[in-house]
Amino acid sequence: MSGRSWPLEPDDTTMAAWLSQASEVVRTHLNGLADAPARGAVGAQGLAVAQAVSIPISEGPLLGGMPAALARVGRAAQASLGTAGPGYLAYIPGGGLPSAAISTLIADSFNRYTGLTAAAPALCRLEADVIAWLARQFGLPSGSTRGLLTSGGSLANFSALVTARHRAFGDSGDYSRAVLYASSQAHHSVAKAAALAGIPSRGVHIVATDARYRLDAADLAAQVKADLDAGLRPFAVVSAAGTTNTGAVDPLAAIADIAQANGLWHHVDAAYGGGFVLCERGKALLAGIERADSITFDPHKGMFMPYGAGCLLVRDGAALRSAHGAAAPYLQDFNAFDRDGEAPSPSDYGPELSRPFRGLALWLPLVLHGAAAFRDAVAEKLALAQYFHDGLRKLIEQGTPIEIVDAPQLSVVPFRLQRAPSEPLPAWNERNAKWMAKTNARLRVYLSSTTLPVADGSAFTLRVCVLSFRTHQADIDACLADLAASWSAAQ
Repeated sequence: MSGRSWPLEPDDTTMAAWLSQASEVVRTHLNGLADAPARGAVGAQGLAVAQAVSIPISEGPLLGGMPAALARVGRAAQASLGTAGPGYLAYIPGGGLPSAAISTLIADSFNRYTGLTAAAPALCRLEADVIAWLARQFGLPSGSTRGLLTSGGSLANFSALVTARHRAFGDSGDYSRAVLYASSQAHHSVAKAAALAGIPSRGVHIVATDARYRLDAADLAAQVKADLDAGLRPFAVVSAAGTTNTGAVDPLAAIADIAQANGLWHHVDAAYGGGFVLCERGKALLAGIERADSITFDPHKGMFMPYGAGCLLVRDGAALRSAHGAAAPYLQDFNAFDRDGEAPSPSDYGPELSRPFRGLALWLPLVLHGAAAFRDAVAEKLALAQYFHDGLRKLIEQGTPIEIVDAPQLSVVPFRLQRAPSEPLPAWNERNAKWMAKTNARLRVYLSSTTLPVADGSAFTLRVCVLSFRTHQADIDACLADLAASWSAAQ
């Protein structure tokens, strides 16, 4: 057939129209981000929109075609948090680089298979180049380090713990004496990864934290000794290079010393904070990360990529491959391509055989913008977090009863209203929750909360996380102004 006439294969005129229509929707969205509210219709309002946009899937095409479909998608997207906007300071912002979005369109349109190198050696090489560049930024050795791009930090943490477990126990399947260490501030995916890796819950030992919510190295050393004396088998410790709660950075060098002395695998969860190694100040704040056995890093956080871009780097690439490599007769044509380990496949390093071509989403932005643009952006985020912290101090001096829980260790600042004398914990928490809700209701910024331990329980704590490439000083000024106005309105 010379032309395309099947329903699933549009002709050139239709395809051109679809691309133009979709492009216009994207451009309109991006051009309006600076003035868009930081929060759309969520909660009950969002559910109402969900019902409004929902339609049954029929046997024929939607009436109105692509424009009608895009209109529904656009309305659905408005009923959500404005994660791509400059005022989104909640959770861990990403931003979503337009250049990365374009790469996804290209990668999905080409639809090349990159699970096995033999199927697309040149594309796999681009992805390998990105991983090698990231390894250099973290200070890992270029000769032995290997890694893979994942859907996010959760899968990266899982693969790291599987590798650590495999190194310690091989294929024995007996993990009854296994012990993994992490602090109470570790991301919840660490405990989930341990469970998926077959480590009993009793084998996940929680290490104490200090006054700044960092893992206490002395308590770690004491627990390791006690567990060894008890006949257990400590095999790994997970430290954090930027916790989600407060941005705390564990004492990476001290933990590396303990791990090395006791034969533990040291995994650093730098899903949030890893991107700061790109700038000089951040590299100093994360000193010791270069000694890690493995590192989780999410480019959809510290490199502003769209969601779905994670990364695992492992110092001993052979250990990663040993834990994940597998063979099958139907893959023999591809496996023959990997002679003497010269062209290992991405699937050899993780659980996915079928996978999207994730490498282009990092490669294209890096070559289009240059690495310096990313270095400057993460340096600005560190400076803006300090600027926000200093702004809170000014509000305190002006009479706003704010308690700064901790100075920014990276780009997260936790804070809350001061507790009144003899105020019950529930009342204190309710005041802070209302303060945050009133601030968010102004729709210029969006903040999130967490709970942190206090003497009589857990205190509701607001947090600002500065990590979107679109967030600049004017947005931080707006946040400070809205916090002050929301408090004043409640008096």
